Amino acid sequence: MKSFQNLVLLQNLYRLKHIGFEYIDHFEVNEKKNYEKARTLEELVSNIRSCYLCDLSKSRTQSMSGFGNQNASLFILDYAVSQVQDTENNYFAGRSGETLKKMIENVLELSTDSIYMTHAIKCKPLQSNKPSESEWSSCKHYLFSQLEFVSPKIIVTLGEDAYIHLTGDTNNFESVRGHVIDFKGYKLIPIYHPQYLLRNPESKKITLNDLKTIKSCL
Repeated sequence: MKSFQNLVLLQNLYRLKHIGFEYIDHFEVNEKKNYEKARTLEELVSNIRSCYLCDLSKSRTQSMSGFGNQNASLFILDYAVSQVQDTENNYFAGRSGETLKKMIENVLELSTDSIYMTHAIKCKPLQSNKPSESEWSSCKHYLFSQLEFVSPKIIVTLGEDAYIHLTGDTNNFESVRGHVIDFKGYKLIPIYHPQYLLRNPESKKITLNDLKTIKSCL
């Protein structure tokens, strides 16, 4: 069976299970080709919001499908949705979000509306646990499609997990942090996650220098 047919079947099964159905009669598969690959960013966002490909659809308040300017030069990638982001539906919620907003506005001198931000895993992990590899497998095609549609000049990954899942590089994060890396034609710059900086304030000076590197590339 074609991949887009599998996607439709699975989405319908999760949706029905989520609302309490245990058995349904046979239904016809929608043959629309755009289930296989979204044709626009708006269509992709709609697909993410209605996604039922994994168990995270059961616990989320909503899918965090991406925020900002679809023509942005700067694409910021976080790894997973936090509890406060899920509750408030706000990418800059909580102390970590406030820290990131200050980094963007005060150091990079950009408005948050001028950048594009998303997560590798689009829904809050179950009970705030670390997402599984199968959940990442369900989500990753959304991320790479977002990159294609936005086509940014620079990608900034927040923390080790976001970097590893985007690139597949499991080498020492410190060896790449703050460096400008060629990734699929984009300039990729990994930095510490704002949450890490809140726990390790002595690293803020390092991140300030990394932000200056990002700014010089814009």
